[in-house]
Amino acid sequence: MRSLVVLGAQESGVGAAVLAQKLGLPVFVSDGAAIKPQYRDVLVAHGIPFEEGGHSAARVLSADEVVKSPGIPDTAALVAAAHARGIPVISEVELAARHANAPIVAITGSNGKTTTTLLLHHILTAAGIDAGLGGNVGRSFAGLVAERDHALYVLELSSFQLDGIRTLRPHVAVLLNITPDHLDRYGDRMENYVASKFRIAMNMTGDDHFIHCADDPEVMRGIDLHPVRAQRWPFSIQRPLGRGGWLDDAHIHIHTDQNPFRMSIHELALQGRHNVYNSLAAGIAARILEVRSEALRESLSDFQNVEHRLERVATVHGVTFINDSKATNVNSAWYALESMDRPVVWIAGGEEHGNDYTQLLPLVKEKVKAIVCLGRDNGRLRDAFATVVKDFVETGSAEHAVQAAYALADEGDTVLLSPACKSFDLFENYEDRGRRFKAAVRSL
Repeated sequence: MRSLVVLGAQESGVGAAVLAQKLGLPVFVSDGAAIKPQYRDVLVAHGIPFEEGGHSAARVLSADEVVKSPGIPDTAALVAAAHARGIPVISEVELAARHANAPIVAITGSNGKTTTTLLLHHILTAAGIDAGLGGNVGRSFAGLVAERDHALYVLELSSFQLDGIRTLRPHVAVLLNITPDHLDRYGDRMENYVASKFRIAMNMTGDDHFIHCADDPEVMRGIDLHPVRAQRWPFSIQRPLGRGGWLDDAHIHIHTDQNPFRMSIHELALQGRHNVYNSLAAGIAARILEVRSEALRESLSDFQNVEHRLERVATVHGVTFINDSKATNVNSAWYALESMDRPVVWIAGGEEHGNDYTQLLPLVKEKVKAIVCLGRDNGRLRDAFATVVKDFVETGSAEHAVQAAYALADEGDTVLLSPACKSFDLFENYEDRGRRFKAAVRSL
């Protein structure tokens, strides 16, 4: 009987451990840090042996297979040692896929994957399909599989999760876009990151469906380098395609093997150019999965967006506050700024990894009246924008940032938190940053 060691004891690691135990596999969990109480409680309740605050190398390396949490890089000493000994190292989603008794719909991309995953799950459940939701959003895939069977699984998959798959084969895969992100994990080489994203399709066959953005140059170059065997369904907002999905005359059009679908963009719940892409991708997937046009139309029009993604918080004396804390890279912030139609006081900054802000300059010049920095080191933001906007303020807390932005805003303006940076310099994660921002707004 193959023994497993799980490295990391958060959502994915604990889900993998619970599934392994349910399968009757000997499993041991090892975390180099203290395990959060909610996850420790699950391990204790299931009687799963674990250690925290350090790794017992000998015990870890005695495993037949290692399940690695996505946050742990391949360069970590224990992971490298496992590879050197020929011990397979996989991701939690790979373990789950081996034991899932239903088709997988997998969604990846540098930006928009959480929104698209939640939108597609909303469409499918509203149509009466028993769809499990997990992966990089919500529950771990392994936790879902351990709990019960579903008719299908809708998964958001990050590049880190895809790096650890071997046999996972989506029946439907969506690749939204590829822009520079996490390059420190990929040797600062864009081609390595692109290859990681294309792993989503590596096990697909002609019976499967690959939905991809025809407007994204990295995606289109990647298709040439990483041939896809699945049926291809492109989408575009720049030109009609005749197959897949596109934007034309302020309507989205979806043509699969079923009746053509057409809907005004003004009826879509998700507004903004980037959300037309997300709606097209989810719509194509829904039609491939035989969701009726009427049900698709209703769901595309009544979906409520994810927390921390262009989330309207409140309007205070005519100033609207929007929480886009999930915008942890420059491209996400570009989409947020592009969708603004009123003068913006932009709250930006945090932990960055060589951000190039040049692509934001035209939008900042056009739409941003003031910038409030929220981070420990704002040098690159200052160099990029201090001479472009009238007011440039540096702050060190969500409360101070909100107060400063409110003071700079006039009635009719928008205060937009869209940091373009990771959150780890001042906050636990982007959710913590977003919630503190919302609390500060509500205390005005």
